[in-house]
Amino acid sequence: MTARLFKVWRGDDADGALRDFTVEVNEGEVVLDVLHRLQATQAPDLAVRWNCKAGKCGSCSMEINGKPRLACMTRMSIFEAEEPVTVTPLRTFPLIRDLVTDVSYNYQKARQMPAFAPPAGVAPGEYRMQQVDVDRSQEFRKCIECFLCQNTCHVVRDHDENKPAFSGPRLFIRAAELDMHPLDAREDRKTFARAEQGIGYCNITKCCTEVCPEHIKITDNAIIPMKERVVDHRYDPVVWLGRKIFRRDQVGRDEVGAGS
Repeated sequence: MTARLFKVWRGDDADGALRDFTVEVNEGEVVLDVLHRLQATQAPDLAVRWNCKAGKCGSCSMEINGKPRLACMTRMSIFEAEEPVTVTPLRTFPLIRDLVTDVSYNYQKARQMPAFAPPAGVAPGEYRMQQVDVDRSQEFRKCIECFLCQNTCHVVRDHDENKPAFSGPRLFIRAAELDMHPLDAREDRKTFARAEQGIGYCNITKCCTEVCPEHIKITDNAIIPMKERVVDHRYDPVVWLGRKIFRRDQVGRDEVGAGS
């Protein structure tokens, strides 16, 4: 074992500060191992959220030396021997206590997302897809909802007032997945992404992609293509003319129906 200096945030949303702890570290350990030892030996009341310790539940999200990471996947060996390890809560979300934040914003935004809607007359078990379509969206299904991408997105990280109008990268990949799904019958995915999710706020800095522990290419494979489809749907003159013609035709049928 070797002794390492840890600077850990202690406190709640009213008052808090970094506190220094000297903790023993074994070869091959991750930051979560050290936090558990800290709880067992020096700070039994330290609040830390975790579950699987295998990088699959997304619970132990925090900021380690200033970078959003999963504590269970951050090996101590990546830090220099004399380097202090600073552990702080996710900055974008309200602090509950110590290293635990209130991430309910993400679930509220998720509930606003229109669910998958299969075509009329197609029952579960009758769905058929080409393998290429399965492969296209499979990448986005790797998301473990650690919300590191949400935390690092400066649209809400630096501007809390944007949260009501902005869903963030985690929900953008869900929107992209559904929009490219060949069996999804909803026609308003692109309109919803623009008007309700605030995808136009994103200026594709790729900070979300950089912190994703599942290495999902959030920006290149989801957000940029989705933004392009939103623009095409909104501003393409051919699409615009088609909507006008369809709307005029629909109005005509409605008037005929009303008159009869």
